[in-house]
Amino acid sequence: MFDHIRAFHQPRTVQEALKLLHRPGVKACPVAGGTDLVLRAGRSVTELVDITRLGLDAIRRNGRGLRIGAAATLAALEDSKAVQALADGILAKAAAYCGTVQMRNVATVGGNLANASPAADTATPLLVLDAEVVLHGLRGKRRIGLAEFFLAPHRTAAAGALLTEIVIPAPHPRARFSLQRFSRTESDIAVVSVAAGLQLDGKGRCQWARVALGAVAPVPLRVKKTEAALLGQVLTPEVIERAMKVAAGEARPITDIRASAEYRAELIRLLLRRALLDCARQRERAQ
Repeated sequence: MFDHIRAFHQPRTVQEALKLLHRPGVKACPVAGGTDLVLRAGRSVTELVDITRLGLDAIRRNGRGLRIGAAATLAALEDSKAVQALADGILAKAAAYCGTVQMRNVATVGGNLANASPAADTATPLLVLDAEVVLHGLRGKRRIGLAEFFLAPHRTAAAGALLTEIVIPAPHPRARFSLQRFSRTESDIAVVSVAAGLQLDGKGRCQWARVALGAVAPVPLRVKKTEAALLGQVLTPEVIERAMKVAAGEARPITDIRASAEYRAELIRLLLRRALLDCARQRERAQ
């Protein structure tokens, strides 16, 4: 499958990697775990630039948040105590959903995001956590919100830059989080995924809300109208039902080999209800 690759480079610095990726007349591609790269049908890439020796695999606390190197493996996220302790462990849970154990041992969080699959498992919890990505280009670094990073299926705002880090701010105080997902098999990609974060006051009213959907639109997305439908409301069955309807309306599911658009719309409603009720139950247990 790689018989068209002419060269494999192993740079030691980010700047060296960028220079290799931007040589005139050369179609080069960064590679870490390579689990998404092997699925690409195109043969235009002729050289690979290995980024696993650039020191981009650290998982560090950043106050109450985290900074995660793009080359950190999904297995590392799954096993990290710091990731497990963040936001009720939704990012660690998402990493554990990504394929088989063997795949998670080599696949990276940066690759999962940079591939820009609508069903990227780490994308929905990171959207709910208001994460940003650090993009390193030849002229320096810039940081953008993850919601702005995804442009279309398998297309991002990187514009030739290298994704080097994911920055997660401190989770909203007293918020509870939930990740719900449905797939055909345990290791298959999601048919639909829903991540939610809620802060409820002493009377059960929603003071802060984040909801993100995966595999139901061209890109993973936050559904802001759904969030607005929850704010200031007590999570009664009627409020939850209204939020479910709004979320299904904000999504743009398609029919493919995994599910019909109608089935996905029903899954959005079901999984969102589970996520909202899970957040509420976690709050009750914490009191």
